[in-house]
Parts: sequence; structure tokens; C-alpha cells
Amino acid sequence: MSRGHFRSVSDPLLRLTPAHGLVAACHPGPTLAVTALVTALAAGSGRSIAACVGVALAVLAGQLSVGWCNDAVDAARDVATGQRGKPIALGLVSVRAVGVAAAVALVLCVPLSLLSGLPAAVAHLTAVAVAWAYNLGVKATVLSWMPYTVAFGMVPVFIAAGLPGSPWPAWWAVSAAALLGFGAHLANVLPDIDADLATGVCGLPQRLGARRVRALAPVPLLLAAALLVLAPPGSPGPPGWTALAAASILTAASWTFGARRPRAPFVTAIAVAAVGVALLLARGAGV
Repeated sequence: MSRGHFRSVSDPLLRLTPAHGLVAACHPGPTLAVTALVTALAAGSGRSIAACVGVALAVLAGQLSVGWCNDAVDAARDVATGQRGKPIALGLVSVRAVGVAAAVALVLCVPLSLLSGLPAAVAHLTAVAVAWAYNLGVKATVLSWMPYTVAFGMVPVFIAAGLPGSPWPAWWAVSAAALLGFGAHLANVLPDIDADLATGVCGLPQRLGARRVRALAPVPLLLAAALLVLAPPGSPGPPGWTALAAASILTAASWTFGARRPRAPFVTAIAVAAVGVALLLARGAGV
């Protein structure tokens, strides 16, 4: 073992069990955030408590499957690039265990999605399928943006399709969610562009390069916020205008400070995305 990979016996990571490693490998932060967001949208749409529980379980299973799939597929690359925060690369859990967990979660996602009805299940399973496609190779192509865009765009469809009569959500809700997905892809990849290029991952952001992505990342997120403020019927009111102003200021800050502070575009993109998510929760799925 090289000195660069030596870990002290007092290192708390060495005291973690495979179960801890499995939990860490599911990307718990994004998994819980997406589950909470979609469940909140379901509650806001008027679904019953039981229906919201079904939504939460389905989304949780789908997100677990995607997170575990991602770490299992990326295991060799994570080891090669010395990713210290990855449980498989640290030897906390095996590739096989994470792969099996991903498959089990994917299987469970099907009946759990059907709790919301067939139309809603089709929408949710489409989102999960494109996320798996991203992990399995699309992320290394010029179409790397498409799974994020489709998966996020399916969220209002999933929520609306689970209501009586399976109505179609408003166009602005689907469009804004899709733009949030596109922007999330750019922001998510931005910090790792150099490492991705070194290991042969050449999706759209990697092809554009870090400088262009820093400039572009906040734009779809700002457009999503603008849609959610301006497109729904009625006046946006002071909260809507305030949210749009905040998103605009954050975008301007990203462009102003991005060249001097490399992390500024990533941080501001996350902040603009948070504004968009808050607006999406306030506006609902457009049903």
C-alpha cells in the first residue's frame, strides 16, 4: 500500500461496517432530497396521506437504485482517481454488494410505482430508466444532458398522472422541471470535469470545457425560475418577483466572480436551483 493511501488505525472510516458503506454508496443526500421534493409535490397536489407514502416509497426505491448503480459502475474509475469519499474505493463495501442492492431496489421500484396507478408508474419508471442509462454509459456521450432533463421533466407528469383522471400537468411545470434537470447536470459535473476527462468520460459538459460550463450552468436554472414566476396564470406577487430577482442576482454573481473563484459558479448554480425548487413547490405540478 502506498503512503498516499495509508489510513491511520484511528481513522473513523475504518470503524464503519459494510452496512454503513452501503448507505454511503446510495448518495444519501441527493436521494433524500429528491424523495422529499417529490413527496412534497404529491402532498401539494392534494394526494391523500396514504398516496403520499406510496410516492415516497417509490421515489426512495428508485433513487436508491440509481445511486447504488452509479457507485457500482464507477467503482474502477473511483479507485483509479483516488476518490476518498467513495465507499467502494475505500474498501468499506464490495462492488457486488452495491450492485445487488441496486438491482433489488430497482425491482421493488416497480410495484411501489404502481401504487400510484399505471400512468404514474410509467412516468416514474421512465425517469428511473433514463437515470440508469446515464450511469451505464450515456454520461460519457454528447447526450449526457438528456437523462437529467427527461428525469426531472417527468416529475410533474408522475405527480399529475397519479391524480383522478390522470391529468397532464401544465406545460410550464414540465418545462421548468426539465430546465432544472439540465442545469443540475451542468452544476453536478462542473467540479469533476478534469478528473472525468482523465478517465475517458466525455459528456456534453466535458466537451464544452470548464470555462463554458461555468458560464452556462446558471442559465437553464434561471430560465426555470423565470418560467415558474411568469408562466402560471395570475400575478406572481411580491414573493415571485423577489425569487426571480434573487435568481438573477445569483446568476450575475456567478458570471462576475466565476473567473476569479472557480467554485463560485458551482455554489451559485446550486443556490439558483434551490430558488427554482422552492418555486416549483410553491407553484405545484401545474394541475
